[in-house]
Amino acid sequence: MSEERIVNIEAKITYQEDLIEELNKTVYQQQKRLDRLETAYATLVRQIESMAEAGSGGMPAHERPPHY
Repeated sequence: MSEERIVNIEAKITYQEDLIEELNKTVYQQQKRLDRLETAYATLVRQIESMAEAGSGGMPAHERPPHY
């Protein structure tokens, strides 16, 4: 193999290593964000369920409120 060809291959490998490192960082950041969103979602679900349980003793949803 010629010297120029080896240099080109080394340059491509270096570029690929840098790209893989950037992609890994992006995947890591996305996973952290996904984890936060899942936690927030679970919290909201619990809040909605507790509100529904607390509100189930009140007026049914199909009836008009007393001020009508």
